[in-house]
Amino acid sequence: MLIPTKILVPTDFSDYSDKALRQALDIAKEYKAEVYVLHVIHEKMSDRIDDYGLTYPSYVKDMETKMIEGAKQKLRQQIDKFPQAKELEVFSEVVIGNASEAILEEETSKGVDLIVIASLGRTGIAKYLIGSVARNVLKGSRCPVLLTK
Repeated sequence: MLIPTKILVPTDFSDYSDKALRQALDIAKEYKAEVYVLHVIHEKMSDRIDDYGLTYPSYVKDMETKMIEGAKQKLRQQIDKFPQAKELEVFSEVVIGNASEAILEEETSKGVDLIVIASLGRTGIAKYLIGSVARNVLKGSRCPVLLTK
């Protein structure tokens, strides 16, 4: 039987992610597990600028910093929606990169033994399809993945 000790919950701040976080917190409370909530900002702006041979102006770095700070604030607000989070060890992190790759890297670096992820995200294409991020995490994960809807 799986008894998770470290649960990773990727979020895009959608209602689907709220449901995944709620389930992860319920599981964590049952097993006294740590919860890691992760938001991935899609790709670095500097990569797009480099593609066109442009220089890396300081305002792009400032924009990235503001995006990270804004996402951290939204993470705190999302976690604060759930009273049971106050009874648990909940850690949050914001990174920039490819979402599925960043999630899988976090799984490895934190020693995660369960990923709870929404099957659809903010850009849910259709109600009957698993989102590409969730699908890639499911394919690449070394630990069990709980898809929520």
